[in-house]
Amino acid sequence: MLLNYIKIALRNLWKHKTFALVNVIGMSVAFASCLLLFLTAWNQLSFDDFQVNRDRLFMVYEQSGPINKSATMPAPLTPALRKELPEIQHVTRIVNGGGLVQYRGQEFDKSVQFVDPDFFAMFSFPLQKGNPATVLNSLSNVVISEKTAEAIFGKADPVGKTLLLRQEEAWKPFVVSGVVADAPENSSIKFDILARFEAYPEYQANKDRWDNQYHNVYVQVDPNVTEAALEQRLRPFVLKYYDNAIRNLKRDGGQPDENGDLTSLRLLPFRDLHFDTEVGGGNSSPVKRSYPILLLIVAGFIVLIACINFINLSTARSMTRSREVGMRKVLGALKQQLVFQFWGEAFILCLIALVLGGLLAASLLGQFNAIFRSNTSFGGMVTPGLLLSMMAIFVFITFVAGGYPALFVARLSTIQILKGKVSLGKTGAVRNTLLIVQFAIATFLIGCTLIAWQQVTFLRNMPLGYNEDQVISIPVGDRINGRQALNLFRDKLVQQPKVLSITGAYKNFGRGLDGSTYTSIVGFDHKNRTVRSHWQPVDYDYLKTLDIQLIAGRDFSRQYATDTTASVIINETMAKQLGEKNPVGTLLNVEENAPPMQVIGVVKDYHHESLKKSIQPNTLLISHDWPIGYILVKIAPDNVPATMAILKKAWEEVAPKSEFQGSFLDENTNRQYQSEERMSKMFISAAVIAILLSCMGLFAIAVMVMAQRTKEIGVRKVLGASVGSIVALLSKDFLKLVLVAIVMATPVAWWMMEQWLEEYAFKITIEWWVFALAGLLAILIAFATVSFQSIKAALTNPVKSLKTE
Repeated sequence: MLLNYIKIALRNLWKHKTFALVNVIGMSVAFASCLLLFLTAWNQLSFDDFQVNRDRLFMVYEQSGPINKSATMPAPLTPALRKELPEIQHVTRIVNGGGLVQYRGQEFDKSVQFVDPDFFAMFSFPLQKGNPATVLNSLSNVVISEKTAEAIFGKADPVGKTLLLRQEEAWKPFVVSGVVADAPENSSIKFDILARFEAYPEYQANKDRWDNQYHNVYVQVDPNVTEAALEQRLRPFVLKYYDNAIRNLKRDGGQPDENGDLTSLRLLPFRDLHFDTEVGGGNSSPVKRSYPILLLIVAGFIVLIACINFINLSTARSMTRSREVGMRKVLGALKQQLVFQFWGEAFILCLIALVLGGLLAASLLGQFNAIFRSNTSFGGMVTPGLLLSMMAIFVFITFVAGGYPALFVARLSTIQILKGKVSLGKTGAVRNTLLIVQFAIATFLIGCTLIAWQQVTFLRNMPLGYNEDQVISIPVGDRINGRQALNLFRDKLVQQPKVLSITGAYKNFGRGLDGSTYTSIVGFDHKNRTVRSHWQPVDYDYLKTLDIQLIAGRDFSRQYATDTTASVIINETMAKQLGEKNPVGTLLNVEENAPPMQVIGVVKDYHHESLKKSIQPNTLLISHDWPIGYILVKIAPDNVPATMAILKKAWEEVAPKSEFQGSFLDENTNRQYQSEERMSKMFISAAVIAILLSCMGLFAIAVMVMAQRTKEIGVRKVLGASVGSIVALLSKDFLKLVLVAIVMATPVAWWMMEQWLEEYAFKITIEWWVFALAGLLAILIAFATVSFQSIKAALTNPVKSLKTE
């Protein structure tokens, strides 16, 4: 019997090739899209799942007032936590310390993290060689990853061998004491080399300073201790060790948080670390938890539209098989047998679509990863839980897509079938409802696409207050002293007419090709209140190179010796924070045991951070105590490729061991908005797929409706109806459904995108015409789809349609 059902199903599918093809294509595209989006979302949602102690791990962060949060901690915090809080089983500090490694004269760029010995007791990074309890006992020991061991030592055993790490422009020896398995791609903590925290270059100078925060702290708590209980225990701890900071906040009129604390230590669950974009921490790029959820929603939308197509087409086509159903019932077929037969045909179609969709997804995986900047791979599917989940989803889809048509056919009255009086009955309402849902989703995605595209364009085109088009940023790297490289570079290019000016800076604008982005904030007392400012060490010609407007005072000059030791330039926001009517000449006591720094100039506010943030106080200074991390070169706008080649050649002469990674500042700033671009591309892709699938279903339904109204069209033409009036008559019913869909989708899309835009300090205002345009596009697409078949039906010879029974 089962074999007979399969034969009948294949025969019917072959007989109705057009509808089968529409269904297979629609479901294949839906399955391919869903599979790629599902795997991407799974990769994000499963971040850090491999950590055995994940539910007992927390990152400590500081909260000052209702909103100010910081993940960086002072060095003496960890010993104090060990001493004061016995419920903390393990604790480790983690700080990134560069990554230039040397072995037998060969240099390697690796990620070096400095941690405490508890690291391996807390985190599930299995050691391939070495004892986790002792590998970091010595300050001269390092643990390296498998990939690093292979890159440096090949197949030789690395344990016991000596590596050189570059620290403070000197090479220091470290002995390899262990080899650890490579961190998975979906890990919030990644590294190539692990060393003791006390071996960090800045440790000795800061080990007792509570006012210098530069690393993350992670704790593992006792199984019986809750997050809330430990945070409560941290309140008296803060009062004891942060008393000076609390006094300053009281003096400055600081606002308490919801618990009444001016400053507090909080716990961020490690399972939430990857999804926290506010506090920071870890060394992977965090994403909002809404992003993978949004991917799943979009995937669900696409599959839903494909299922709606399947249901409508299958229901409409079932009317052509009513006599077959009637004969089967007369011959004794049971209702469940008919349901099983028709559902079996749907299952075969869905199975074929799944196979084709899988092949399509595999072929598009590379392009998908490139467009959406993801690391999706089918290797992530090889887990029992994911495979079972996907099988369950597939079976559910076949029940949704094939179950309703099968039940509809099985419920048809035998007598009515044999009399030839079968009608669609209520299925017209069901069909219309499903079409409304289809186009509501399509309109929703079109509206979201337009707004996301507008915001990305706004972020790219908004004036930033400095020259981003003609300035090239070159990361110095670890292989050469930054200030030395800057001076040599100037000397090499001084005679080049295309090079207009050169300067240097501690930090970059946006995100350069080296992938680094960081900031430094300094706080100090001014007139009995605390002032905080971004701290940007620079070199001469900084304002000239970037075309930053000076509105008061003067620029740094080589004619004034104090400009390299005791002078600063501030932005307008910093000037307002100081509260001085004329800030030029103001003395700032930044460090207790150092002479005051004098404000020599004020510049117009410029966006030194992402447009997601409001402009913050910013201070420029020239200081030889801070390194030069980036060289900035302003070039002439003509013949840019030739000028870039000149810069690259000069860099190879200045730093032959360092890769040239020059990029324009506008490229760097655009990289800050990769998540926005990714979201925009995702909406565009989803909208295109949703529209195509909706049009396929609408076209096929239009074919069925026109076939049922053939005689009506013939009668209208005989009575004198024009082609235009018939097209309008046949199309208006479908367009009414599209209008209902637009009305349903618009407020939902408006509300959702308003919530999304709340993340930005600088953002667009959503205009009504955006949704009018989205609705107009949906109407035009639907009309184009239906009118093609309407015109064809209207042009049919009425004599032919009227004499056909």
